[in-house]
Amino acid sequence: MVDNYASLPAKQVLAKLGSSATNGLTTQEAHARLKQYGHNKIETRKRKTTFSMLLNQFSSPLVLILIFASFISSFLGEFVEAAVIIAIVLINALLGFAQEYKSELALERLARYLRLKAKVLRDGKREVINAEDLVPGDIVSIETGDIIPADLRLLTISDLQVNQSILTGESLPVPKTIRPSPRDARLPQEMSCIAFAGTNVKAGAGIGVVIATGGNTEFGKTAAYLKEKPPQTDFEKNIKLLGDMLIAVIVVVTIFIFAANSLLGKDILLSLLFALAIAVGITPEMLPMVITLSLSNGGLALASKKVVVRRLDAIEDLGNVDVLCSDKTGTLTENAITLRNYISADGKEDDSVLFYSLLASPVAIGRKHKYVGLPMDTAIWEYAKNKPSLVRTISQFRIIDEIAFDYERRMVSVVVASNKQMFFVTKGSPESVIPRCTKVLLSGVEADIGRHAQRLLSEYKALSAQGLRVLGVAIKKPEKKKDYTYADERDLTFVGFVVFTDPPRKTAPQAVKNMKSLGVELKILSGDEPNVTAGICSAVGMEIKGGVVLTGAELSRMNREELRKAVEEFNVFARLTPKQKLEIVSALKENGHVVGFIGDGVNDAPALNSADVGISVDTGADIAKTSADIVLLGHGLHVVVDGIIEGRKIFSNTIKYILNTISANFGNMFTVAISSLFLPFIPLLPSQILLNNFFSDIPLTTISTDRVDTEDLRKPKKWSISGITRFMMFFGMVSSVFDLITIGFLLYFVKAGPELFRTGWFIESALSEIVVTFAIRTKKPFFISRPSNLLLISSILTAIATVGIIYSPLAPLFEFAQPDAGFIAILLGIVIAYLFVAEICKHIFFRFCNMWG
Repeated sequence: MVDNYASLPAKQVLAKLGSSATNGLTTQEAHARLKQYGHNKIETRKRKTTFSMLLNQFSSPLVLILIFASFISSFLGEFVEAAVIIAIVLINALLGFAQEYKSELALERLARYLRLKAKVLRDGKREVINAEDLVPGDIVSIETGDIIPADLRLLTISDLQVNQSILTGESLPVPKTIRPSPRDARLPQEMSCIAFAGTNVKAGAGIGVVIATGGNTEFGKTAAYLKEKPPQTDFEKNIKLLGDMLIAVIVVVTIFIFAANSLLGKDILLSLLFALAIAVGITPEMLPMVITLSLSNGGLALASKKVVVRRLDAIEDLGNVDVLCSDKTGTLTENAITLRNYISADGKEDDSVLFYSLLASPVAIGRKHKYVGLPMDTAIWEYAKNKPSLVRTISQFRIIDEIAFDYERRMVSVVVASNKQMFFVTKGSPESVIPRCTKVLLSGVEADIGRHAQRLLSEYKALSAQGLRVLGVAIKKPEKKKDYTYADERDLTFVGFVVFTDPPRKTAPQAVKNMKSLGVELKILSGDEPNVTAGICSAVGMEIKGGVVLTGAELSRMNREELRKAVEEFNVFARLTPKQKLEIVSALKENGHVVGFIGDGVNDAPALNSADVGISVDTGADIAKTSADIVLLGHGLHVVVDGIIEGRKIFSNTIKYILNTISANFGNMFTVAISSLFLPFIPLLPSQILLNNFFSDIPLTTISTDRVDTEDLRKPKKWSISGITRFMMFFGMVSSVFDLITIGFLLYFVKAGPELFRTGWFIESALSEIVVTFAIRTKKPFFISRPSNLLLISSILTAIATVGIIYSPLAPLFEFAQPDAGFIAILLGIVIAYLFVAEICKHIFFRFCNMWG
C-alpha cells in the first residue's frame, strides 16, 4: 500500500486520497474515514481479560499442589478436609483477582492522561489532535523531536532528517525528499519521500499527507517483530532474589517436615497435607497483590499531583533515586523565553540586529500560519510583531535555503532574498559564530574583527553570567547557487547579540532544598553555556561543587575512569552533547547510584532510556515522552519531589508487609514444624494453617494505605536481601519463643487435648501476627507512630473474627474446641506480652544490625 503512493507525484497522491494540501480534510470527512479505517493505534499489549486474570490466580505451583492434594483427600474420603482447603484457596484467589482487576482499571485510567499529539490541517485550520484520531488524507506537520504518528507521503520539507532505525536498523538519520521513489521500490530504505510511523524526526521539519494508519503502516505490519523483553528493573531483580530465598526455605522445611513425620509413623497423607500447608504458611502469597495495590494506588495519587506513571514499578525506583540529573530549563527556570534586548557589536541597542535575527528565524519568513519553532525564534517574532514597519519589511523576504541547527555546530544559517537584497545570515552560540567571522559591524561600518573578537566574547560571558541566554548574529553577501552547505558558514561579518531571559521558577529554591533534605543529589546536565548555567544555579540557591561548571569539551578529553571520578566531584555540567548526557548517566550507574533523569527534548532520549527512572514533561518532544517512565503534567522540580516522596512511601509499606509476614510466618511455621516431631498429634491441621494464614494476611492487604514516618522519607533505601533474611531469622525466633510459651501453657497448665491445643495455638499465632504489625511498621515506639485508620480497623475486625470463628457454626468444620473466657484471656495476655517484647527487640535489632547494607 505504501509503495503505491511512494512512486507517485505528490499531486496524484493528494488526488487519490481526496485531500488538499492547503485545506486538508473537512471535519465531516475525517469522522467518516475514522469509522471506515478505525483509530490510528497499534496494539502492543493486549488488555488482560477477566477470565485470564482469574485463571492467573491459580498459576502458582503451591496453589496447584494444594488443589491436587485436596483431590487426593476427596478420593480417600476426607471430604470436609478437601472442601475447606479448596474454599480457602478460592477465597485467596478471589481476593487476588479483585486487586489485579482494580490494578488493570487503574492502569487504564492512568493511560488516559497520556496521549501522543499530532499537528493536523482540517477545514483549512491548523489544530492539535490525538494521534489516534488521524485518518488517511490528513495533512500533518512534523518537526524536530516528533515521533511520526502515521505513514506520511511528504509534500514539503525543510532539511528533514529522520531516525528510522527502529524500522530499518539504519544507524544514521536519513535525509528525506519530496521526489517520488522508483516504481520498483519496496523496502522502507528505498522510499525517501515517505516518513514512517514510529520513527522520529532528528532534524528539520516537514508536511505530509497520511497514507496509512494503525496496523496498515509499515511499523504496524512489523510490530510483532519489534517487541523486545525489557531488561529487569532493580525492583524486579530484588523481588526475584526475595522469591529465590523464600523458595529455598520453603523447600527445605517442607521436605524435612514430610519426611520426619512420615518416619515417625504419622499418617502419610496427613503428613503430606501438613507439609504443603506449612509451605503455604511460610509463603507471603499476598505479596504480589500488596505490591500491585501499592503501586496502582501510588500511581493514581501521583496523577492527582500532575505526575503520570507509564511504568508502575518506576514509582518504587523513583523513591530509591539518590542522584537526579536534569536540564535547568523548565525545572529550575520557567521555560518561558522572552526577548530582553538586541545589542550591536559596539554595545548599543540596534534595530538592525533585530532585523537580521528575524531573517534567520523561519518562524518569521514565509509563514502565514502560527509556526511552532525554536523558543528563541518564537520570542524574537513575538517581540517584533509590535513593530509593524519591521514586519512589513520582513514579509518581503523569502527563504532560498536553510542549513538546519544541530548540536555540534550550535547555530543555524539561512539564505534569504527579496526583490532587491539577498543575505546569508547565521545565528547561534556566540562561541560558535564569532570564530567564523572575519569582520565586525561597528556603527554601520565593517572593520576587521581581530582585536574585537576577545572583547565580544567577554561581553557575551558577562551577559551569560547573569543567567541570560545570548545568541550571536552574523551576515554576508552570499554567492548565488542552488545548494548551500556548512562550508559556507565562514568569512562572516558579526552584527551583534540578541539577549533573552528565562527567569528562575519561584518554586525552584525550595525544591532544591527539599531534594537535599531527601538525600538526593541534584546534578544539572545542560546544553547551554557554562555562565548561563552557573547563573541560574546560583539564583536558585544550588551550590556548585568545586566552584566549577564542567563543560562537554573537558569531558571529551577524559577516559572512562576519569569520567567516573568527575561525575562524583562535580554537579553542574554545561555545553553537553546528547552522547555526553548519556555517558554521565551511565557513569553514575556504574558508580552504584540509582539515577533519575529529567529531559524533554529529542537529545535527551538516550539518557532517558539509560537512567533507572526516565522523567519527561507533557510538553516535551514525543520521543522524550515515549522514552520516559514518568511524565510530568506540571512543570518544576517540586513536582518530582512529590514523586520521590510517594515512591518512598510505597517502598516503606511494601517492606513493612515483607518483614511482618515472613518473620511471623517463619516463626510460627518453624515452631509448628519442630513441635510436630515430639507431639503425639499434628499440632495444626492443614485447614487450620491455611485459615490462620488467611486471617493474618487480611490486615496486611491494607498496608499500602499506612502512614509512613518522616524519618523513613529522609533518604533513599536500597533492597537488601541479606538484611531481610536477618530480620526474618531474628524476629522469627522471637515469635517462636512465645509459641513455645503457648505450648507450655496448653500442654502443662491446661493439659489440652488435640482439639483444644490446636484451637489455642491457632488463636495465639493468628493474633500475634496481627498485633506485631504495629511494632514492626515503625522504628518509633508503636504507641507514638499512628497507623492508618484502615489498617487499624481491619486489624481489630480480623482479631475479633479470629476469636469469633471458634464460637461460630463454622467451628466444627475446622475441628475447633470452644474454650472458656479465662483460657482466651491468658492467650491474649501472651499476645500482648509478645507485642511489648517485640517492641524492645526491634530497638535492639535496628541499633546493632544494618538493615539496608
